[in-house]
Amino acid sequence: MASVWMDGRFYEKDQACVPVYDHGLLYGDGIFEGISVYNGRIFKLKEHLQRLYKSAQFLMLNIPYEIEQLADLVLETVHKEGLDRGYVRLLVTRGTGDLGLDPAKCKESRVIIIADTITLYPREYYEQGISLVTVATRRNQFDNLDPRIKSLNYLNNILAKMEAKQAGCMEALMLNPQGYVTECSADNIFWYDNGSLYTPAVHLGILEGITRNCIIEIAQNMGITLYQGSYGRYDLYNAKEIFITGSGAELMPVVSLDGRIIGDGSVGTIYKTLNSAFQEMV
Repeated sequence: MASVWMDGRFYEKDQACVPVYDHGLLYGDGIFEGISVYNGRIFKLKEHLQRLYKSAQFLMLNIPYEIEQLADLVLETVHKEGLDRGYVRLLVTRGTGDLGLDPAKCKESRVIIIADTITLYPREYYEQGISLVTVATRRNQFDNLDPRIKSLNYLNNILAKMEAKQAGCMEALMLNPQGYVTECSADNIFWYDNGSLYTPAVHLGILEGITRNCIIEIAQNMGITLYQGSYGRYDLYNAKEIFITGSGAELMPVVSLDGRIIGDGSVGTIYKTLNSAFQEMV
């Protein structure tokens, strides 16, 4: 049974309710973080909270706790649930207002902390790899809604996920309006070719993932050359290896993209090396 902390008290999973006039529900007006728990410890909590507060600053969304206080509340929720390995969903909504759009009608923001388990992919896919498909839905661009904001409005990503599932794939590859590779519906993407690791640059319209940054750090410590830049599907089609990263997914190998076999069609050595180092890190 998941533990849910909301507005100063704990609830059972099936008893935690949000008012229908909450602007997070009515308009997707809010932000969130998905955080992994390993061995009862919260992974990269500081980094997740820093990103949360940056998103809140951009949206002029007040978080009614200092960052240290919120960290303690997350820890308390995880320890109450007794999670050894699990997942935290931390949300901040604009709070309860009226049916109008005006955020000023919301007098107090709402903080929700959920501690539970999560399984995004069956275990066998980590050994076999998955297939990706490029979808028509383009990634949000900076002059619409900055992709660095982890907003509760996830329709852009959900539409991409729907397209992927309709094509018989587990995950979607999203391009930006200029046709450059950005990320997947819920994960960042890396590929390996010619002795180097590649990933799209943040300015192209991606979420700067916490797991993504871990892999960059691990690769640099191993002496693997890594480039962050602007790339098209041509670069991925000709890669030796592709894998995706995310807090929920961790590292997942990709063996085909748009019907094209990547490398020799098996899970690659670089993925195995980086995944092993990541598992040691967590």
